[in-house]
Amino acid sequence: MSEDRYNQNEELKGRLDELYRRYNRRKYVTSDPLLFLYRYPDAGDREIAGLIASALAFGNVKQIINSVGRVLDIMGESPRSYLLSGRMDNLESALTGFKHRWIDSFQISRLLLSARDALRKHGTLEKCFESKIAGSGGDINKALSGFVEEIDGGCLRKGFIPCPEKGSPCKRLNLYIRWMVRSDRVDPGGWSCVSPSMLTVPLDTHMYRLSRKLGFTERSQRDMITALEITDSFRELAPDDPVKYDFALTRLGIIKDTDMRKFEQELEELNC
Repeated sequence: MSEDRYNQNEELKGRLDELYRRYNRRKYVTSDPLLFLYRYPDAGDREIAGLIASALAFGNVKQIINSVGRVLDIMGESPRSYLLSGRMDNLESALTGFKHRWIDSFQISRLLLSARDALRKHGTLEKCFESKIAGSGGDINKALSGFVEEIDGGCLRKGFIPCPEKGSPCKRLNLYIRWMVRSDRVDPGGWSCVSPSMLTVPLDTHMYRLSRKLGFTERSQRDMITALEITDSFRELAPDDPVKYDFALTRLGIIKDTDMRKFEQELEELNC
């Protein structure tokens, strides 16, 4: 790495670390579906809640919160116990009239029935994912594809749960893994089968735009290749935790005292 690149990275890391210290706080998790995971102190319940919250994390924010809340409220204090009980057979009926964009009660029920099957087979969703890591030689994207195939429940064909092998950046799936693997003031963690160093940035429009301004990618497609390229650039700044800055960066323009346009201009100047 050239001295100029090193100095540029050090300055950028300093700015991002300050952003992290300031905004990577639980008090800023207000309209984020992540807030549902805080209900569950047990990781076995949290991984189910996270799967539901991430699967439905698209569309209008208010609708996301309402949809995730409706499913979890039906499942009571322990989503894991609910899935493994006979009550699960009545879930589709309990969700009569459920609609989240194109997702209906049938699709969300199929997803959770497959999650139940994975629990019965592996014990936990973490163990399910761990088995995919082992079978992929440590390739997390191959592991993600295997995980999707097991918990998809036939929804993949309808575009509910994207798959890395099909080129999708899998923003929601990578968001879920971030929630379950990382543990800090925002991400509650619960899984130890994966190192944070292996994670991929959950790539949405906002992160893509910022990454272009940082010079982390010049690609025009927002796909998995781009997500991995951007992650590699963040890995230069935080080798052990390349998605460390994800939550803080996505607060820009959401939190009242942030100025996203000003920050983007600063990034452009830094990258000159």
